[in-house]
Amino acid sequence: MNLNTKFETTLKQNPLIAILRGLQPHEALAVGTALTESGWAIIEVPLNSPDALVSIGWLAEKFPSALVGAGTVLTVEDVRRVHQAGGELIVSPNFNPVVVLEAVRLGMICLPGVMTATEAFAALAVGATGLKLFPSEMISPAVVRALRAVMPASTRLFPVGGITLENMGNYLAAGASGFGIGSSLFKPGMTPSEVRAHAVSFKAALA
Repeated sequence: MNLNTKFETTLKQNPLIAILRGLQPHEALAVGTALTESGWAIIEVPLNSPDALVSIGWLAEKFPSALVGAGTVLTVEDVRRVHQAGGELIVSPNFNPVVVLEAVRLGMICLPGVMTATEAFAALAVGATGLKLFPSEMISPAVVRALRAVMPASTRLFPVGGITLENMGNYLAAGASGFGIGSSLFKPGMTPSEVRAHAVSFKAALA
C-alpha cells in the first residue's frame, strides 16, 4: 500500500489527527495504544516535544497500520530526520515550499499550514497532500466554506487549533475534511486512560 492510499484509508477510518505535543518517549506506546484502540489512525508528534524522533520511531514500529509522523516541521533537515526515524507524515504550522518539496521527494504525506487562498493554491502546486488550516481560531467555518468553494474538490482541509467537541460540527458542515486535535486530546501528564476517554469522545462527535 502506498502512502497516499494509506492516508485515504486512515481518513476513512477516522479523519482526526492526534497532536501529541509534549509527549515523552516513555509514554509514547501507552498513549499510542489508547489512541489506536479508540479508532485513531493518524498520530503526529511535534518536533518540539522531548526526543520527538524517538517517540515517532517507536510509534511507527509498534503501530504500522497507523500513519505516524511529525508536526512543527520547519526545515528540509527536519523532514529528512523524520523520514529516517520511520515517520510517514509531515505537518507544519506554515507553508515553506522547500519543506513540501522534500517531503514529496521522499514520498511522505505532507500537510503544510495555510491561512489564505494564495497560500493554499501555492502549497497544492508544489505537491502538498492536504492543507492544515492554522490557526483555526482565525479561520471560521465561513472561511472554510469560502475556501472549499474555490479549491479543487479533492483538496483535504484540516482546521487545527481551538477545535472542540462543540465547534466540530460547524466546520464539518462548511467542508472540513478532518481536524488536528491537540491539547483537548492530550497534554503532558495525562494518563493513557484520560487520553482514551478524550479520544472516544471526539470520535463519537463525528457520528
